[in-house]
Amino acid sequence: MTELGKLVLAGAPIGRVGDVGPRLAEALAGADVVAAEDTRRLRRLAADLGAQIGGRVVSYYDANEAERAAELVESLRAGATVLVITDAGMPGVSDPGYRLTRLAVEAGVPVTALPGPSAVTTALAVSGLPSDRFCFEGFPPRKPGERARRLASLAAEERTMVFFEAPHRLAATLAAMAEAFGPERPAAVCRELTKTYEEVRRGGLGELAEWAQAGVKGEITLVVAGHTAAAGPPDLAALAAEVARLAATGVPRKQAVADVAKAAGVPKRELYDVVHRA
Repeated sequence: MTELGKLVLAGAPIGRVGDVGPRLAEALAGADVVAAEDTRRLRRLAADLGAQIGGRVVSYYDANEAERAAELVESLRAGATVLVITDAGMPGVSDPGYRLTRLAVEAGVPVTALPGPSAVTTALAVSGLPSDRFCFEGFPPRKPGERARRLASLAAEERTMVFFEAPHRLAATLAAMAEAFGPERPAAVCRELTKTYEEVRRGGLGELAEWAQAGVKGEITLVVAGHTAAAGPPDLAALAAEVARLAATGVPRKQAVADVAKAAGVPKRELYDVVHRA
């Protein structure tokens, strides 16, 4: 019986090459197969590390992830050591890697990781916001209506939230967050982390949305403070206004009422009655 191989999930630098250790160079040299999100960037990284890639290199990115994962798990079953590396950070965190990891686990293949830099925890650490409890929300939806619904469902989230966002969508996302969470909700925009032009901009969501209107470049990680329960009963009129705002973006009113009521912790029927009267 052929001994099973091993899946290695390797963290890649999010900025400076020196942030990864010599174990990555060793792993690249020792793997039978290296599955890379971008094979050209992999070869540049290997050159910067002074590393030799010992095995076969294959592409492994969003468009071919499902098909390639099935191929790679067969290599793992046959005894190969497969290393997965993305352009930056850890595989599987808003990057390819999850599907192959799941298949490997189901096949009984050992899975290990070479820990490396993570934009999520780096941004959280420098944000100045509470870090004892947090959640990672990935990229917000691109469509305004879907984005508004997602953010409304997070309005009562008490943990600090971490998001990724493309620079050209940052201003619109910050404005939508200011609407959903309130313009005074503390947040931090972390740009180009660990790189030469690293910048961390802190402030209320409304202030940050205005700042972003001028345009922002680079890789963006966004950290937003969680909800702090206010004293007194909920402002149903304000919640009804939020329902109206969501409905104006195309969200069905019934769904908007359900999302806002859930986020605010109020009975759906009570909010619906206020909306209906309005």
